Amino acid sequence: MFKLPLKLAFKYFKSNKGGVFSFTSFLAISGLSIGVASLVIVMSVMNGFEKELQNRILGVVPHAVIFSDEPLDDFKNLIDQIKEENDVIEAVPYIAFQALITANSTSKGVSVNGIDFKSEKEISILPEYMIYGSLNNLDKENSIVIGSWLASYLNVFVGDTISITTSDIKTSIIGSYPKSINLEVVGIFELRAEIDQSLVLISHELGQKLKSLNDKTQSIRIKTSDLFQADMIAYNAIPDNSGLRVSSWKETHGTLFEAIQFEKLLIGLMLFLIVAVASILVLSTIVMTVKSKEREVGILKTIGANNNQLVMIFFFQGLMVSLIGLSFGLILGLIITLNLNSFIELLENIMQRNLLDAYFINYFPYFIDYKQIAFICFLSFLFSIISSLIPALRVTKLNPIEILRHE
Repeated sequence: MFKLPLKLAFKYFKSNKGGVFSFTSFLAISGLSIGVASLVIVMSVMNGFEKELQNRILGVVPHAVIFSDEPLDDFKNLIDQIKEENDVIEAVPYIAFQALITANSTSKGVSVNGIDFKSEKEISILPEYMIYGSLNNLDKENSIVIGSWLASYLNVFVGDTISITTSDIKTSIIGSYPKSINLEVVGIFELRAEIDQSLVLISHELGQKLKSLNDKTQSIRIKTSDLFQADMIAYNAIPDNSGLRVSSWKETHGTLFEAIQFEKLLIGLMLFLIVAVASILVLSTIVMTVKSKEREVGILKTIGANNNQLVMIFFFQGLMVSLIGLSFGLILGLIITLNLNSFIELLENIMQRNLLDAYFINYFPYFIDYKQIAFICFLSFLFSIISSLIPALRVTKLNPIEILRHE
């Protein structure tokens, strides 16, 4: 039943001049390939940015912070109670404040984090991204760890001295002035993200000294098993009637994550329109083929070919165009995605400028979600099949007498 339709579909698919594809088939395949490749590339890059947000940015900022209006006394017992919550992976004392950092007559506002550096490996990815020194060097008195961008901006390196000025006021017999302290740079980290220019780390003990907390702490930082339920997990971990409050990453970086999610949705819909346009090319190809082959259809009908066989001829032609277009698009999309940063580097060398310096991630991250790609291919194939079937059904309405009367 399918031998004749397949043979004729392949014949119509090829060029009359002996080429691999007819011109209309080539246009349809090209359009479909470009549409699918664009979807694979862009969605993989957007997935990559989303992953970077989760793993790199949110791997450094606290999942959630438990705090109060007043400094937390006896915080060690509070940490033990918080850790009793099953979804809390780690809890450590945490001090955070804004300050002005100065070196070599250059200043910049930064966020200063007073951390328990011995437990930082359990709660943050920063220890994995130290390029000079170590977080353990913070056990040295009056020491600090800074980001690579900030080190370059201030023109300092490990062993150099910088000054930190806080908004806290110190009063003495000569008057009142902001607290300031000289610190030695003992480590430099590089996340290749915005945090490199805005975050510095000191020991929790030094943070207590700068904020005049004595044996107290400002807050408790927790790491949770579920990033997206961090606020609820933190609430559940708080002892009853303790008067403690919770702040999560959603308040500080949630808008960025939501923006990426929204952009993924909009860009995905926009690119699916490209696939829809490519499917119209498939439809046009089949319509033109049916129109140009009306004489052959009339002859086939007169010698006994039934409507199902005639429909299958043009449906199989559309199927060939769709499968080849999808395959080329998928292969092209994966190749470009896997070599995207090489292409960007080549373009930067040609243009003699860095194209990504202005962004919080200075390279193109990507994550290939094969389930998502399978869904893209399925929808694209579905569009193409519908576009092939609609004009193929038109042959059932052709009257062989009317067609052949003019021959």
